[in-house]
Amino acid sequence: MYEVLDDTAAQTVLATESGDSIRRVAQQLHTPYETVRQAVNRLEDAGYVIYDDGLTVVDERVRDAARELVAASARVSPPSIEEAYVIPQFGDWPFAFTRIDAVYVWTQGGYQVGRNPDDYPLFIAVCKQEVDAWAAFFESFDLPTAFERQSRDELDGPLQIVLEPRSSLDVDHVEGYPVIPRAETIEYMREHYAQFQSALALLDRMYEDLDIGGSYRETDRAQP
Repeated sequence: MYEVLDDTAAQTVLATESGDSIRRVAQQLHTPYETVRQAVNRLEDAGYVIYDDGLTVVDERVRDAARELVAASARVSPPSIEEAYVIPQFGDWPFAFTRIDAVYVWTQGGYQVGRNPDDYPLFIAVCKQEVDAWAAFFESFDLPTAFERQSRDELDGPLQIVLEPRSSLDVDHVEGYPVIPRAETIEYMREHYAQFQSALALLDRMYEDLDIGGSYRETDRAQP
C-alpha cells in the first residue's frame, strides 16, 4: 500500500469525496490537475479508488492509511504555510476559514499584508461540539491549537491553529477553500477598518455586485 501512497496520492485519497471529479480534487489540494490525475491513475491501478462518473475510495482503511502517512510526514517535516491551508480539508468535520483568513480567501490571496511567516496563525471556525475532535486532528499533524492566538514564544514552530467554536456553520467556497460568508467577512473588515481599508477596496473591484466605495469610516482600530 505505502508504495502507491506517496504524499500526493495520500492527499488525493483524503481530499476525495464520493463522486468527485479529478478537477475538483486538484482544486481542493491546490495542486496541478495533471499531478492529481497521475496519482489517481496509480491509485486506480492498485485498486484503492475507482473512477466511474466520479471518484470513490473503495475502503475506509485506505483513507485511514493515507491520513496516517500525511500526518507522519507533517510531524517529520513541518508543513509550509500553503500546506497548512490544505490540511484542515483532510478532517472529517465541516469548517470555514474566518477572520483574517476569510479576508485572504475572499480576496483570492490578494490581501496578505502584515502576516509574518515566522509567526503565522490560521483562523478556523468549527462546530463547538467538534472542537475536541479538531484539536486531536491537528495534534496528529503536530499543529498546536487554541481559542486565542498564542504568543510565538510559547510555540515550537511558526504555525498555530486558532479555533473559533460556533453553534452552527454557514460555509461558502472560494477556489476550493471553505470560508465564512462574504457579508460576514466584510462586517469583520469594517470592524477593523484601519487594517482592512485596502482589502475592502480590493473586494469592491473584484465583485461587481458589491458597492463598498469609500463610504466606510474608521470606527474601530482594534486588531484582529
